[in-house]
Amino acid sequence: MDYRLLGRSGVRVSPLCLGAMNFGGPTPDEEAIRIVHAALDAGINFVDTANIYNDGGSEALLGKALAGRRDQVVLATKVHYRTGPGPNDAGNSRLHILRACDDSLRRLKTDWIDLYQLHRPSPEIPIEETLGALGDLVRAGKVRYVGCSTHPAWMVMEAIAAAERSGLPRMVTEQPPYNLLDRRIENELVPLALRHGLGLIPWAPLAQGVLAGRYPAGTTLPDDSRAARQPGSIYADRVTARGIEAGAKFSALAAERGLPPGQLALAWCKDQPGVTAPIVGPRTLAQLESLLPVLEMTLDADTRAACDAINPPGSAVVNFHNTAPWMKTVVG
Repeated sequence: MDYRLLGRSGVRVSPLCLGAMNFGGPTPDEEAIRIVHAALDAGINFVDTANIYNDGGSEALLGKALAGRRDQVVLATKVHYRTGPGPNDAGNSRLHILRACDDSLRRLKTDWIDLYQLHRPSPEIPIEETLGALGDLVRAGKVRYVGCSTHPAWMVMEAIAAAERSGLPRMVTEQPPYNLLDRRIENELVPLALRHGLGLIPWAPLAQGVLAGRYPAGTTLPDDSRAARQPGSIYADRVTARGIEAGAKFSALAAERGLPPGQLALAWCKDQPGVTAPIVGPRTLAQLESLLPVLEMTLDADTRAACDAINPPGSAVVNFHNTAPWMKTVVG
C-alpha cells in the first residue's frame, strides 16, 4: 500500500482514513468494533472522529475498539462545537480547548492524540490564543500534531503565518468537504496546500451517498438514510435534484467502467492533487468492505476527464459547505 506523508510531518498514513461519525450512534457497538478491526487488518492506520459525534459516544467506542492496538493507529479528533451550556463550552478559546482535550483523552482511553483539529473557525478569537493553547498541549505530550477542518483558505494561511512568526504549532492538515459534486476547494485551498505542504483529508468524498447510487432519480429517499431520518437538516439539504441528476450520470459512468459507483467516487477523490486521505465513514461492515479495494486503485486519464464532464474543476452543483457560514457562494 502507498502510505502517504501527513502534510509536512514525518508521519505516514494510509490513503484512506476511517471516519467514526456513525460509531456510538447509528452503528451498533459490536459492529463498530468489527469495522475498526477490519480497517486495521486491511492496512488502514488513520482514524478520525470528533468530540461531538454522538455526544462523545464515537470517541468512547474508539477507546474500546483500539484497546491493545492504539500504537497501530494515527488517531485524530476535533474540538470546537458546544459541549455544555456555559458561555465557555464552545469555540477555539484556550479555556475550551484545554478542557475539551482532557475530556477527549479520557473518552478515548489514551494518553495522546496524534492529530488534534479545530472543527470550525472562531473568527472572533485571535489565532495566536488558539495556537498557543495547542502548543501547550503539544509540549505536555497530549497532542502530537494539529490541524483544522472546514476553514477558508485565508484562515489556514493566517494560522500558518502566525505559527511561523511566533514559533507556535503549524497546521499540518485541513479537513474540507470535497467530492465530485462540490469542487470549490480547488480554487484556493488546493493550491495553498500544494504550495505550503498542507495535507488535505476530505470529508464526504461519496457526496453523502449521492455518488454511490444511494438516491436513484425518481425515487423516494431511502428510509435508513440521514436525509430521510432528518428532514430539513444539513444532510437533507445536500440531496438535491441537481445532485441526483449528476449522481445518475456518475453511476452510468461507473457501470461503463465496470465499477461500483462508490468505489469510483472514492478513487477519484483519493488521487486528486493535494489529497492525503479521504475519510470514509461506513455505517456497516459491508459498506467498509465494499470500499477497501480503493486502497490499491488508480484511475486512468480518460475516466478522470469523463468525471470532469459531469462537474468541471472548481465548481459545485451541491453545497457541501452548508456548515460553513463563511462560504457565500450560492449553489442552486
